[in-house]
Amino acid sequence: MGVNTLRVNLTENDIRSLVKGDTDEDKALACYRLCRHIDTAQITDEERHFAEEILRLVVKGAAERVRRALAITLKSSPNLPSDVAAVLAKDIEAIALPVLEFSPTLTDADLVEILEAAEPVRQIAISRREELSSKVTDAICEHGVSVAINNALHNIKAEFSENGLSKAIERFPTASDIAMAMAERPILPLIIAEKIATKFSGQVFDKLVERHALPPQLAIDIANDTRERASLDLIAQASMQADLRRYVQQLNLNGKLTPSFVLRALCQGEVRLVEYAMAELAGIEHSKAWLLVHDGGTLGLRAIFDRAHMPSNIYPAFRAAIDVLHETEFDGSMDDKARFRKRMIERVLTRFQSIPDEDVRYLLDKLDVPIEDVVQDSRFAAA
Repeated sequence: MGVNTLRVNLTENDIRSLVKGDTDEDKALACYRLCRHIDTAQITDEERHFAEEILRLVVKGAAERVRRALAITLKSSPNLPSDVAAVLAKDIEAIALPVLEFSPTLTDADLVEILEAAEPVRQIAISRREELSSKVTDAICEHGVSVAINNALHNIKAEFSENGLSKAIERFPTASDIAMAMAERPILPLIIAEKIATKFSGQVFDKLVERHALPPQLAIDIANDTRERASLDLIAQASMQADLRRYVQQLNLNGKLTPSFVLRALCQGEVRLVEYAMAELAGIEHSKAWLLVHDGGTLGLRAIFDRAHMPSNIYPAFRAAIDVLHETEFDGSMDDKARFRKRMIERVLTRFQSIPDEDVRYLLDKLDVPIEDVVQDSRFAAA
């Protein structure tokens, strides 16, 4: 049957076939024609009202095949009456699932009511809807299976409340997939970020650090337990802080602003963090620290280095890193820091042949570079 045939105006024969057709197939075809007419034709308000009344009769007593034709044909239509959609949503799965997943006329109240008592397959269908309000996601988080929660979390258009997210964490405290889905969302309430950070490590924690700024004190507390990896996390957190000066002050108060940490931040290309760190350690304003750190000569950096009480054995690495920073052209790409780090490694290996082996090893360690992977110099051959 062609498309044009399906779109012709509904006749009395169609209506008669729908109500008193000889077979379910005849009735289903007539229902399909009616639904297409409602959804595609230009009809008057009176005609639409008449058609909707017929749909209400269909959902009350028609055979499964007829109801399925109605559900599938109008599943995404804004012209499906909301009360009819609500009845279809509580029908058998083959009829309900398309409506639950796609119908724009189902209300939040309809969806919440279904979620509270529905079997998993219906919860999952609702979680796949294109748009979800926070009322609906609250119900998914409180009553839904983990798959439904995960589906909703991966939907950027879905809205979530802090209470809903908290409920999901309470119900599934060890579900790393749910935690990761939360961490990957563009916006995450601060209290939720804290809960995830205290429960999960590894990739989940790394994603949280990458996408969301943790409170300074929380990041520092976590660093107390995870040591070197956490120092990298603290460095990554710096780039997302709205008040970097305060962040650095708290690092210092917690004993984290060590020479090793500052050197590692510099070697990672986080120069703003280094500027504020040197200002904090030297007891001067950031503007003055900036001038001294980026002094084109040798006196400025050496002066703030000494005033900050940094150990002299890592000054060569600081000098080299600042030189490489000024020589490197940053284009804003993801490769910027990787190129900077590579050039920094090369500078350490080629520029400091005269300093003791122990210091070279120390510098390379701060760059997280295994000596055997990069050093070809004969003095390390026996190492």
